[in-house]
Amino acid sequence: MPTQVLHSNNTVKTVLQIMNAEPSSAPNNHSQQHLMNDETVSGRSPITGRQKITVVILCFVNLINYMDRYTIAGILADIQHQFKIGDDKGGLLQTAFVISYMICAPVFGYLGDRYNRKYIMAFGVFLWSLTTFVGSYMNEYYLFLFFRSLVGVGEASYSTIAPTIISDMFVKDVRSKMLALFYFAIPVGSGLGYIIGSETARILGSWHWGLRVTPVLGMLAVLLIMFVMEEPERGQSEGYSHLTTTSWTEDIQLLCRNRSFMLSTAGFTCVAFVTGSLAWWGPQIMWSGLKMQEGYEDVTINSVSLNFGIIAMAAGLIGVPLGSYLAQRLKVHYPKADPLICAGGLLISAPLLFLGLALADKYNYLVLVLIFFGQVSLNLNWSIVADILLYVVSPTRRSTAEAFQILFSHAFGDAGSPYLIGVISEILKKLFAKGTIPLLLASMSLASNNLQASSGDKQDNINNFHSLQYALFITSFVEVLGAMFFFFTASYIVKDKELAETETPGWPSYTPIIMDQILFKTGIPWTKHVCTVIPIPVL
Repeated sequence: MPTQVLHSNNTVKTVLQIMNAEPSSAPNNHSQQHLMNDETVSGRSPITGRQKITVVILCFVNLINYMDRYTIAGILADIQHQFKIGDDKGGLLQTAFVISYMICAPVFGYLGDRYNRKYIMAFGVFLWSLTTFVGSYMNEYYLFLFFRSLVGVGEASYSTIAPTIISDMFVKDVRSKMLALFYFAIPVGSGLGYIIGSETARILGSWHWGLRVTPVLGMLAVLLIMFVMEEPERGQSEGYSHLTTTSWTEDIQLLCRNRSFMLSTAGFTCVAFVTGSLAWWGPQIMWSGLKMQEGYEDVTINSVSLNFGIIAMAAGLIGVPLGSYLAQRLKVHYPKADPLICAGGLLISAPLLFLGLALADKYNYLVLVLIFFGQVSLNLNWSIVADILLYVVSPTRRSTAEAFQILFSHAFGDAGSPYLIGVISEILKKLFAKGTIPLLLASMSLASNNLQASSGDKQDNINNFHSLQYALFITSFVEVLGAMFFFFTASYIVKDKELAETETPGWPSYTPIIMDQILFKTGIPWTKHVCTVIPIPVL
């Protein structure tokens, strides 16, 4: 007879039903077993005040996390001017951060599955706040680059663990809504990063001050994590407690065989590539394009960063909850809806962003509209991808899965994309300057009448704009590739979700329980001698 999952307070009743000996009542079961709770599994369990506070704290930390990450993008032109660096070394600032971030993510993922997550997160937030603050005083490029890379170490500890805490407090639709709220902070935080970085630098007269806002908020976050935030038991929301962890090697092997996880991670890597490229170079390409338009020759990078930040926030305010809403509504009727929504969002975003980049030197407001809707479509992915990971991976290896996804998506996504775009841009600048591809340049610029002056600063502006524009065109093709990965994910998502739900980690062995012993201890009378052996998990 297969093992039965016994429900809380109904253990004896369930066993007797199997034996066709239904009692009129059953006593409570107080044994320490993995007992499933119907209310919890259904997602209808009431949310406690402590859980609400915990989610707010996690969202706050995620917000300042992304504010810090993209503050530099809002003041990049000032940093390039002070350090006298080109687009390649400008992109390296983000790449160095992401490389350290992705290298440390598996370490913190391993620790997050086994040790106290509050302490690990508090350490991480403290570290990135400290290194951001110290780095703001560096006046040499390579010292600044070194401290920027240390910021990634601290942020890795938080990003791998925070979603698993939400997963251990909520299930099903409630979990999806909380994840949407959590990932809602990413585009909003990114937009605030542009705004705070550029506006603080403008008001106080130095880009260094733009990096000193988030460390103060980070120290507040450390106190909230340590003394206010709740840490649930791993697997608590699914009804499991005291789960037994497997070895790290076994975790990796199981994750690599999980096709939905691997394919959705590949799709998310494409999202990270595009997001990293646009977040880093978006204000720069808009600024370069505006300077080529009549009446905008004196526009500043700070004003462009402010507008780009507002667009990014607005796109996040709409895109992230819209993705979560569509997923919750469609999953009821279409179990494969999650990856299909992600794929559809990327396919819609690709042409919109391509047109926005292509017209950046010709139109102003039309470009803003195209970029806005392109980012809305791109933002549909955030909470859905996180939810996919949590329901196709068992509780004991979710932090490891988060770390693996971070490592893979950053290694092949936004770790290299800002630097890659910068390198391609610098190569194209040299080709344009030498006149190697003059016909290609002319064909893209005739409509805007920007080639009437062919020398001096104006020609440099034209070269700088088109070199970065051509490099950023890559992102639209990467979005199409990401959509293909999500379409493949849809082929396996239902089966892998069922496998994760039926997997019961921590139940490695079974022991025979004699039915007449159970009935004797409960004092329930029976009319015939029962001597059937039922396998019950030994914990």
